[in-house]
Amino acid sequence: MNQPYSKRTIFSWSMYDFANQPFTTLVVTFIYGTFFTKVIAENEIVGTMLWSRGITITAIIVALLSPIMGAIADRGGYRKLYLIFWTWVSIIGALILWFPVEGQVVFALTAFIIGNVGFEMGGVFCNAFLPEITTKKNIGRVSGYGWSFGYVGGLIALAIALLLFVNPDIPIFNLDKSTHEHIRATNIMVAIWFAIFSIPTFLFVNQEKRPKQKIKPMIIESIIQVRNTFRNVRQYKEMTKFLIARLIYNDGLITVFAFGGIYAAGTFGFSFQDILIFGIVLNVAAGFGAFLMGFLDDMIGGKTTIQISNVGLIVACIIAVSAPDRDLFNITLPIIGSMLITGKSMFWLSGILIGIFSGPNQSASRSLMARFVPKDRENEFFGFFAFSGKATAFMGPFLLGVLTQIFESQRYGIAVVILFLIVGFLLLRSVDEDAGIAASQS
Repeated sequence: MNQPYSKRTIFSWSMYDFANQPFTTLVVTFIYGTFFTKVIAENEIVGTMLWSRGITITAIIVALLSPIMGAIADRGGYRKLYLIFWTWVSIIGALILWFPVEGQVVFALTAFIIGNVGFEMGGVFCNAFLPEITTKKNIGRVSGYGWSFGYVGGLIALAIALLLFVNPDIPIFNLDKSTHEHIRATNIMVAIWFAIFSIPTFLFVNQEKRPKQKIKPMIIESIIQVRNTFRNVRQYKEMTKFLIARLIYNDGLITVFAFGGIYAAGTFGFSFQDILIFGIVLNVAAGFGAFLMGFLDDMIGGKTTIQISNVGLIVACIIAVSAPDRDLFNITLPIIGSMLITGKSMFWLSGILIGIFSGPNQSASRSLMARFVPKDRENEFFGFFAFSGKATAFMGPFLLGVLTQIFESQRYGIAVVILFLIVGFLLLRSVDEDAGIAASQS
């Protein structure tokens, strides 16, 4: 069993974010997604459209699996087992990404979907431990610890990828740049990283033991439990309103993560080295944001923290979409002297803002959900939390791909993110956090 609120348990739980973050940082956002659109696919417009399909398929699979598997984990005590299983699905998917080369689109997307589904499903069962390892009073900062650990992990992995694989004229292990081995090998690094640094979570974070049940009756009962949760959702009205709002604003956030590096390369001409440096800066900003605003979450509440981050993300995305790909003007600053401001400079500013506010957005969403979850139903409700993050998560990437293809410009595709964030912000305004917490305790 977990030692209630022990530092070792909290640290070990946070290490899972440290372990899995390089997958989304290197594979989804900054390296492999860009490599797919620029090298594996026919061209960047087609590649962007195809990558959006991969994200869409992942979202649909996770939306279908997460509620029922969460309910089974609650009834059978399988949370840790499922966490380990899905972690290794993600690791295997990342390893397979070494093999696809130019033109092997289906192979690459299939391996990516396998790894990404494993990554997302692992997060479902890791998140479900959160209400058990800390108090509701401290849940915001503990969630923030996890996210900040994650961004530190992503930052270190990005730095290793830049210094050992992407930047050197002769990459480590004499990898062949002509066949892009130095880029493909970063996926192996991600897999090894995930396998090693998830071990503390597997060893020191445990679920309360439950009586063993026969598989078939348990599955049937779990399906009934999920159906009843849908039917009785009025009992948790504030949670329902929150999950609907998150359904929308998280869709925008997923789209930013999936296409940030692709947009930087396709619209502003970022090289792989530029993208990695961009990713390092974003992860530093995100780590500080998640850590510091975790304390703010405990002081002002999860809802207000999410809304602040939504406003910051809206401003950042407007800057990213409107930044022109040209020189703008010169300014003179004390000490620094004359500085040329370009559209790329504005894009850098938008990226830093996205980094600062994306971490708190995800962390505060997780902590607010944990405050709303009834005791002994963590897996089931965090399954619905994942469902709310994925049920329409195909819409952002799908619309981005469609608009990019229609207008032959990534700007029109990225603009859809602004709409999702604004609608999510407006829907979240109706959530009463205190009432939601009271309902979870009744």
